[in-house]
Amino acid sequence: MFLKPRLSAPAKRRLRRTLAFRLTAAYSVAGLLLAVLATASLYVMLRAELDRSTELFLADKLHVLRTMLQERPDDEDGLREEIELESAARRYQQFYIRLLDEHGVPILTTPGMADQLNVTQLAGLTRNLSDRSITMMGNHGRPFRVASAAAPVGTPPGAIDTIQIAIDTSQEEALLARYRVWFWAILLVTSVLFPLVGYRIARQGIRPVEEIAATARRITSTNLRERIQAEGYPSELASLAGTFNEMLERLEESFERISRFSADIAHDLRTPVNNIRGEAEVALARPRTVDEYRDVLESSLEEAVRLSNLIGELLFLARAESPLKQVQRQKVDIGELLSTVREYYDATALGGGITLITAPNAPPITAELDRSLMLRAMSNLVSNAIVHTPPGGTVTLAAAADGEALRIEVADTGTGIPVEALPRVFDRFFRVDPSRSKASGGTGLGLAIVQSIMTLHGGTAEIASELGRGTTVTLRVHTAAKR
Repeated sequence: MFLKPRLSAPAKRRLRRTLAFRLTAAYSVAGLLLAVLATASLYVMLRAELDRSTELFLADKLHVLRTMLQERPDDEDGLREEIELESAARRYQQFYIRLLDEHGVPILTTPGMADQLNVTQLAGLTRNLSDRSITMMGNHGRPFRVASAAAPVGTPPGAIDTIQIAIDTSQEEALLARYRVWFWAILLVTSVLFPLVGYRIARQGIRPVEEIAATARRITSTNLRERIQAEGYPSELASLAGTFNEMLERLEESFERISRFSADIAHDLRTPVNNIRGEAEVALARPRTVDEYRDVLESSLEEAVRLSNLIGELLFLARAESPLKQVQRQKVDIGELLSTVREYYDATALGGGITLITAPNAPPITAELDRSLMLRAMSNLVSNAIVHTPPGGTVTLAAAADGEALRIEVADTGTGIPVEALPRVFDRFFRVDPSRSKASGGTGLGLAIVQSIMTLHGGTAEIASELGRGTTVTLRVHTAAKR
């Protein structure tokens, strides 16, 4: 004897929570309701049509007999044929008629009527009927539809006879009984078939979802190259798969950037720390003079300052990328902003033999910006331009209103940047000339900070350069710039 395995309560709850179970239940209930509605509607329509057909037959017979009694009251052969002979010739759906005179005495009766019906009961049931039929049971348990009508005799009427008619409806009832059997048989079959078909459809429908889930389970921090093959998926799931693949591409790019960033941080932090450690070890290797110790301390201080600047810039980038970072916008005079940056770097530019100028703005331009962040972005651009411009060169600061956008440019006549390096100049720790950048104290984060500031403002940073002719960095802020 085989025992049916019983599911535990948690297993049953998991089954009820599955999408396949819910879809199957929905398909089954919807299918059963549709089958019940369809078959019940057909049953009601069939019964209505059968009743209507019987009513029309009764009305037609009553009309024929009343017409004959009124127009041909002496046609006894015709009446006898309608009442006694026609019913006997029918094999199915037999009917019975009784014609009574005004005193209730039978004149003509269909043979066998007394055997099939209780005529006394028939007279009582049809006494107050007026061209309306009711149902009564015969002597042998067969259903009949009965009606009664008054029939004037002759023209003008000399008497009022009564017509009583009954039609056997057992055939219609047998047809309806067979329909009810088929009805329950159909419901039984569909109650078994619909869950099976519904489960099959549900499993087929959620297969792409399971494939997406399987792909997601295979994705780890070391395996971001998995992609969902959405060919053949429905449009909705194909769109979901496409969005998921785009997310994976962004994640892969972010992980690669973080990996490079981590390696660059480790390298750039290790260098000043190693320098400080090496100088300290050399200084402690043997007794030194006061001047030698002072040189070691000054060198260590320079490395510490460089390390502090690097940490500060990294912290700024981390805060700038936080979703909680808010831009404190205020109305800023762009001409005054550029003049402030120029005045701050005038001495440095003059020391390097570089001309630092600000293109005039007429009329003045104002915009809603975070002044401190924009000052930092402009300072980074100007300091980079000064470092990479040889003596005799020029650094120009300019601004213009372009519709509802503000455009700020920092252009120099310096050494320029190679074409192959342009796509990476905004990457963190990227240096076009590493040796020169380190000699000038650069960390490779200046342009990355500029891009982060523009992103916070909802703007962009673009760069164009030509070797030997100079570089132009353009900041576009998509904010309402006003003249």
